[in-house]
Amino acid sequence: MANSGFIQKVTIDPEAQAFLDFQSKNNAPNVIDHGVQKTRLANHENLFLAGPIGTSAEIQHRYITTPTADVPVRIYIPKNAEIHGAIAYFHGGGWAFGHIDRYDSQLVDISAGTNSVIISVNYQKSPEHKFPIPLEDCYAATKWLFENAESLNVDKTKIGVCGDSAGATLAAAVAIKARDEKLFKISYQVLMYPPTSLNFDSESYLRYATGFGLTREVMIWYWNSYLEEKDWANPYAVVSMCNDLSNLPTSIVVVPEYDVLRDDTINYAKKLEDAGNQVQTEFFSGQIHGFFAHAGINKTSFKLREYLIESINSLIWR
Repeated sequence: MANSGFIQKVTIDPEAQAFLDFQSKNNAPNVIDHGVQKTRLANHENLFLAGPIGTSAEIQHRYITTPTADVPVRIYIPKNAEIHGAIAYFHGGGWAFGHIDRYDSQLVDISAGTNSVIISVNYQKSPEHKFPIPLEDCYAATKWLFENAESLNVDKTKIGVCGDSAGATLAAAVAIKARDEKLFKISYQVLMYPPTSLNFDSESYLRYATGFGLTREVMIWYWNSYLEEKDWANPYAVVSMCNDLSNLPTSIVVVPEYDVLRDDTINYAKKLEDAGNQVQTEFFSGQIHGFFAHAGINKTSFKLREYLIESINSLIWR
């Protein structure tokens, strides 16, 4: 690797390193070497990585009709709360992988901790279902949440969108689309390490290209799998291409230190702030991409949950 001098100076969190060691020991497949189907099968294994599942929220399963399919969703309803906030959650996985099964632990805790109904969306995946289909699924689920707020005892002024990695990009795009279409008003957005641009030569892309979980090569594959060339400048696909980022929801942005998407995340947060939006950015030293889903090994994942709960509560229950 051309930038090997950088790697020698790394101080990665020991538990983040333990996750990388676990992946290496178990020969975790990647899409470049093993293809889509084998990588998807591997993604459904090792659910313990997300951490233990609590009992402080009820979990329901249903389907929501979107423009192209009936999409599975998982709904988390906090116990012992009368009036709720709500969150539409979109999981990570490069728009091609990931599943709502991997988020029960995190979302039960956040649902209970914020008194929020959470709808977790198993949107359709690329490359079979390219942009805009995953976005349409997520937007339709968010719209459903607003339309059903009364039956869920949800206060419409306390509804946010949230996602990790590619799911965070979907959350950002849903927020922009909701602002543009004016059918409902999102209160806040939580963006955990989103891919926001097609600049694969940023410092973080080059510095952390290999050796930290998500690689530069795989991230390029994800984008090519998700987008046709005609969509490269579409602001609902590549959110940094949006020329007007004003009047967007308050943003909570999470940045891991050792992540090819570090600069994408920081730069988008700055664009949001420069456009006049309220932005709260939290930098997690020593952490790697995807650590929100690694609580079975990396306990900083629990600290991230606590941070999100505190931050969301400060916005909707103040």
